[in-house]
Order: sequence, then structure tokens, then C-alpha cells
Amino acid sequence: MKIITIVGARPQFVKAAALSRELAKHNNIEEIIIHTGQHFDKNMSDIFFDEMEIPQPKYNLDINSISHGAMTGRMLEGIEKILIDEKPDLLLVYGDTNSTIAGALAAKKLHIKVAHVEAGLRSFNIEMPEEVNRILTDRISDFLFCPTTTAIDNLMKEGYSKIDCNILNCGDVMQDAANFYALKSKEKATIIETLNIEEFILCTLHRAENTDDENRLTEIIEALNEIHQTIPILLPLHPRTKGKIEALNVDLEVEIINPVGYFDMIELLKRCSLVMTDSGGLQKEAFFFKKNCITMREQTEWIELLENDVNVLVGSDKNKIISGVQRMLNHPSDFSVDLYGNGKACENIVKEILK
Repeated sequence: MKIITIVGARPQFVKAAALSRELAKHNNIEEIIIHTGQHFDKNMSDIFFDEMEIPQPKYNLDINSISHGAMTGRMLEGIEKILIDEKPDLLLVYGDTNSTIAGALAAKKLHIKVAHVEAGLRSFNIEMPEEVNRILTDRISDFLFCPTTTAIDNLMKEGYSKIDCNILNCGDVMQDAANFYALKSKEKATIIETLNIEEFILCTLHRAENTDDENRLTEIIEALNEIHQTIPILLPLHPRTKGKIEALNVDLEVEIINPVGYFDMIELLKRCSLVMTDSGGLQKEAFFFKKNCITMREQTEWIELLENDVNVLVGSDKNKIISGVQRMLNHPSDFSVDLYGNGKACENIVKEILK
């Protein structure tokens, strides 16, 4: 069986690392990786392949820094050419990026089966490009690998019981990755040695709905600056976000560092007091490492984190962000509840594929 995997952004590298390791256990499976190039900064891309021992991509399309439509179109064109040459039995896509929908569309039009890892997630905000990508990818996929019961419920409400596809609650591949790499991060990470900081809040900020809106970005920066006066905020700053802040001409008075690799991020998660983010994946990773989370968005796909009171939505409102941090900083949470499977997601996926 020949499988082609499409990756392009940091969360996909993490997910692919876990599943590629499981695929490699089977001699009858050949995996070929296509990297679309969506994340082009070395610290955001190449470092993941190096330190996580992911098989190097056979193809790198190097498509980035253009509009959503142009990016998706060029990816679709590039992936289609490769699929025609390689003639795979199955295409694997992850999550909700432009790389995801481009890969799924290219394969489906060539009558190649599509497997969507992290299917069934919904923010119910159709203005988010990620929501459009995940809805369309689910609809044309043959295998829908769902990380939670909530994801399964979403698909059932949308009528997927009447659609010809295989739906499986396999668990979350990111938990597989976190469990595996947490054992290696202390040896491989260097970030803690280089930082002169003990107690801190770990923050990430990159979502377009925040960075592309001057009012939202200003409110968030003002909140971060005020919180930083009480407890240090450590912010690995995405290159795109850095440009937006510089264009805004406001001072960001937190501890800024360059983007970090996955092992460094794990060590920061282990040692931080709280997580603040607008990322999707980091909300879960905070839970995996038993840390409360403040999510600077209006919706989240991971509602089970809200229901178990380990995460709170604060949007971009300065006062809500500050009060959220105050509430969650020392909030006692139960992290023993099993929300994302038993660390066997990748094994469950490969078993289903091999059927």
C-alpha cells in the first residue's frame, strides 16, 4: 500500500510524526510525504523534521506568503501533479489548513481515497478559513478519524450516517505525540538553559482573526502588557505576528523569543504556570501537560476543555483576558479525566486503514 501524507504547518508536523512512526512498523506500507511549504520559517518547519525524526519529505512545494485563494490553488496544482506520478492508494491529510483542503481536493478529483485525521471538529464560525477547510475536507473524505466523541456527534448532526464513509473515534494523535516526546524533551530541549526566567505564563499569538484586526490586536497587547507587570509572559513570536505588531506601532512589553521547536515547547509547557493562546493545538497540549489555559478566541473546537473547566474563552477583550488569567492562574483543575483517548490513536488509525 502506498500512502501519501500532506503536511504544511506546525501542528501537522507533530501529528504526522506520531502516525508516521506507526506506519513505519508495517513493511507492507510505503509512506511518501509532501510538504507544501505553508510554514516556511526554519524554526517553524525544518526543525520539526530534524528533531522529531520525521521522514524527510520527498516533495517540497515551497508555497507560502500569498493569499488564501492563490495558496490553495497552487497547492492543488502541485499536489495533483505528484499524485498522477505516484499513483497512491490513499492520501492522508491533517487538521484544517489550506494544505489540508488542497490535498483532499486533488486526491478526490483523481479518485484516490482520502483519510482526514482530526475530522468532525467545528468552531461553528464559518468566517474562519479553518472552519471552511475542515467542513469541505470532511465531506469529501473516505475515512474520518475523529479525536473525540464531540467530533463524532458533530458529524452525526450533519447527516454523515447517510454518507458513504468510514467514521472512527480513534482518539487524538497529538496525545500520542505528547506522550512519546515528553520522555525525550528534557534531553533534547535547550530553551530553559537560555532563559533567565522561573515563574511565567506561556503565550502564543498568531490567529488571523486577532492579528489582522487592529482593534483586537491592540486590546490583546494592552492586556498582555498589564499582566506582564504581575507575572512574566513568555511569547515565542510568530514572524507574521511580529510584522503585524510592528505595523501597528505599539510596544509589546513581554518577554519575546523566537519561535521554538517542539521539544522546547514541551519543556515550556511543563514549566509554565498558565497557557495563553489563540492556537487550536496548544489548548490540548496545555491539557496534556496539566496546565490551565486562556484562549483568546470567540470559539473553540475543543469544547470538552471548557466543559471540564480547564480552559476559558476570553476573546480579545482586555478586561476579559485579565480577569480570565486571574481566575485560572491558581484554579484547581482535574486533569485525570480521559478526554482524548488512551494514547492509541495512531494504532487505531492504521488498523482501520489496513482493513
